[in-house]
Amino acid sequence: MDNLREELKLKIIEVLNLEDVSPEDVAIDAPLFGGGLGLDSIDALELIVLLDKQYGIKLADPKKGKEIFESIDTMASYIEQHRTK
Repeated sequence: MDNLREELKLKIIEVLNLEDVSPEDVAIDAPLFGGGLGLDSIDALELIVLLDKQYGIKLADPKKGKEIFESIDTMASYIEQHRTK
């Protein structure tokens, strides 16, 4: 699961064009929205697309994304349980 967490850090930085952020800057338990990386609702849509394209996970209820995208750790756990790719 550590590999998945590192992969997620890299993919999030790439997909969201976070040019001034390195994987080392992203703590696995830090909030992705608000005080952590400071992501917003547009970024959440990008993360939903990332889950679909990279891991075959389709979110039927976008509101569930709030729980899933809480941190790198919560994303990795969700992906481990639901991935199809």
